[in-house]
Amino acid sequence: MNKLVFILNVVFLMTACGPSPEEQATMTAAAWTATFTETTTPTSTLTPTLTSTATATITATPTQTPTPTITPTPTFAFPGVVVSAAQAHCRYGPNVAYLHAADLYEGDKGTVRSRWNLSKWLYVKFDKLDYFCWVAPSVVEVSGDIQTVVKLDELNLQQIGYNQYGPPGNVAATRNGSQVTITWNQVKMTKDKDRGYFLDMFVCQDGYYLWWPISFSDQFTTSYTVKDEAGCPIPSQGVIYTVEKHGYSEPKTIIWPSP
Repeated sequence: MNKLVFILNVVFLMTACGPSPEEQATMTAAAWTATFTETTTPTSTLTPTLTSTATATITATPTQTPTPTITPTPTFAFPGVVVSAAQAHCRYGPNVAYLHAADLYEGDKGTVRSRWNLSKWLYVKFDKLDYFCWVAPSVVEVSGDIQTVVKLDELNLQQIGYNQYGPPGNVAATRNGSQVTITWNQVKMTKDKDRGYFLDMFVCQDGYYLWWPISFSDQFTTSYTVKDEAGCPIPSQGVIYTVEKHGYSEPKTIIWPSP
């Protein structure tokens, strides 16, 4: 009995000395509070998006190039001619040996387009003609500088009209001292077309190398003799054509005998 009483007293004392329920709750809360460590969650900071700023492209201002001033090219003025003779001939070559091309009369006008290197004949476009022809300077008056037009030293007679006959056959040249004789066969032509033959030669006379054109008016002349000597640096030479009223045949070379 006494033992029981002793145990109860001990229990009572222990209970009286312990904390009240409020204090116990406070202590528990304090203990809980003490053990809870608040971890600060880092706030996510928005990284600002870089906005691409458009960089202005500097465009070079084109340099103004001055427009060149166009200087008009002066128009070349061909020398003029006026026929001074009462009547004259214009020909298809620069010598009286060439075919007649047109009749000229005093006052006819034209322009000089070129001149012959081996004579003073002029290549003229007359206003009244639709083709060009050659005229002797002695029958015209020239206005302007004749030196401004080109000189010609070669003609293509096949460009003049046409010819239905070929060149003469059996062309030969023989020498007797300073005399050279050229011979050829007759080319039979109708009377209305017959204009004979034309020889275009270069011969040496007295040390001079001379241009020597000559023509024959009909088909019946079949030889010609010309003076030709030694003493020139260039060999003598020549060709022969058959001529009819419409033009010249192809040339036939004359085999020239040496002096």
